[in-house]
Amino acid sequence: MLNIFTKKINTSQQDLSSGLRRLAMRRLKADRIAMASLFIVLSFFLMLVLSMTGLIAKDWNKEVAVSYAPPTFIAIDQKVIDRSTMIEQSTVNQSSNQIDYYGIQDPLAEDMRAIDQQLDGHLLDQQSELKTSLPFGADKWGRDIILKTIKGAETSILVGLISALIAVVIGTFLGAIAGYFGGWIDDLLNWFYNVFTSIPYLLLVLAIAAVLQQKGILSIVLILGLTGWTGVFRLIRAEYMKHTSREYILAAKAIGVSHMRRMFVHIFPNVSHIALVQMSILVVSFIKSEVILSFLGFGVPVGVVSWGSMLNEAQSELILGKWWQLVAASVAMAVLVTAFSMFTDALRDALDPKLK
Repeated sequence: MLNIFTKKINTSQQDLSSGLRRLAMRRLKADRIAMASLFIVLSFFLMLVLSMTGLIAKDWNKEVAVSYAPPTFIAIDQKVIDRSTMIEQSTVNQSSNQIDYYGIQDPLAEDMRAIDQQLDGHLLDQQSELKTSLPFGADKWGRDIILKTIKGAETSILVGLISALIAVVIGTFLGAIAGYFGGWIDDLLNWFYNVFTSIPYLLLVLAIAAVLQQKGILSIVLILGLTGWTGVFRLIRAEYMKHTSREYILAAKAIGVSHMRRMFVHIFPNVSHIALVQMSILVVSFIKSEVILSFLGFGVPVGVVSWGSMLNEAQSELILGKWWQLVAASVAMAVLVTAFSMFTDALRDALDPKLK
């Protein structure tokens, strides 16, 4: 009899959860800002998939233009304003057969011309094929800024997603154990939580990064994932403390359901929306954290591009007046972070049962 009663309680609890999810989806679809934000986020994820499969930005590190080639609209203005100057410089360069970008004579021009003669003119022909402008400019090494931004988005988004997943799994597991069992287990995990939260987050991340001294995507993922679980732990622990004393859990306990089944089969579906919202929040936070780490030199290694490494390069380019790499990385990050944040706020409001 008690078994039948427990099944009825579980069924009604599942029906209530599915009803809340359907209601949340209706609210979310009715929010135009949330739908626009979701479209932007999905566009970035589609770009991520295409970049990972090599369909776009495959040759992002290929030299396709001259060093610091400006955006196309700037190149047009310069051709109109300084046409006579460019003709004179072109005449001088053709007569001397040397390359001169900043008014400084190339000290390697003679050696390069000798090598080119050995290669039957292929070297200078390849140099002459480099573009003088690109839709959004080129960096120091002549790489397309647009392709570089897309490839950087792949790194930053992957770091944010995987780190957030690790942090949510750790926080959910520890929070479930602390909230369900209570007692000395709860005290121990709370002490562990207090140790992590007593240190400023950014300082903790930088300290661990300095100790590891391993520049790589995996090390960044582990650093962020192992330090960002505290917020998830606090919320999940509070929810488990509330659900542990409810009727459907007491009935499951009376018929001998195991602790793990009660924790993750009966309770977790009712608190999963909190973990989902927290993961969305952490993705945004970890993307910004990766950018900060890479900007400070603790992030991705040499040869791997991310939005943070692009901003790191851009700080020295601004002195020369080359602003397009800074604008590209900043705008891409701002659009994704803003859209993700707005969608997360809408998702949190839609999943809140108190707003029915």
